[in-house]
Amino acid sequence: MKLHCREYGSGQPLIILHGLFGSSDNWQSFAKKLSVHFHVYLVDQRNHGRSGHALDHNYELMSDDLDEFIQEKELEDIILMGHSMGGKTAMTYAQLDDTRLSKLIVVDIAPKSYPMHHEVILEGLNAIDLNVCRTRKSCDDRLSDYISEPILRQFLLKNLYWEEKDRLEWRFNLNTLTRDIENMLEGLPSDEVSIPTLFIRGDQSNYIMESDYSSILNQFNQSEIVTVEGAGHWVHAEAPDDFYELVGKFIDHPQI
Repeated sequence: MKLHCREYGSGQPLIILHGLFGSSDNWQSFAKKLSVHFHVYLVDQRNHGRSGHALDHNYELMSDDLDEFIQEKELEDIILMGHSMGGKTAMTYAQLDDTRLSKLIVVDIAPKSYPMHHEVILEGLNAIDLNVCRTRKSCDDRLSDYISEPILRQFLLKNLYWEEKDRLEWRFNLNTLTRDIENMLEGLPSDEVSIPTLFIRGDQSNYIMESDYSSILNQFNQSEIVTVEGAGHWVHAEAPDDFYELVGKFIDHPQI
């Protein structure tokens, strides 16, 4: 599948993959800062953002999409970064072909399987009837019956756009994501990856636990794991200065 992307700057390619229910929009500020030193590609993964919708959604397919994107752009010596779902896509790609990668950055996700924890989000999103909810406020009001946190609702509702003058539509493919959500929670194969890898976790998040360290370091045998204090799952948004500093040091541009 041909993926939509935003491009900033020039130099060594740096690809950023967003998480579930996200899009390239979420990473624009970070990308613009990095673009002083790198050619940054913000990619919308399948069924998200402005990329195409498909009937199936799993990491093998998303890795294949990424490979097609990389080959079309003729990219080499890539720094590949992924957050959450995007982190698993990045790890999957590195397992299948690391010859084009120089470094890998995985943000707040482990290669392990996770229990189902998106039920309320999906229930709330599917409860919004866009034939009835004709304004962003009415969508927010409906979603608030399921999700109390305004910041999480705002993140999800950023995916609404005006398909017509008086009709909102989702950019993500809600039907496929609802059906294939368990694919996003599956663990990855145990193939080893031998390129320099940085795992960044938030200390307020439970996506990477200290009990996961041993298996991560064994599978990604040139990796390190760092913790950002005071940050949750959206580390880059909750502690941007610390996040920039960690990424900058890892990719040899500590002045970022």
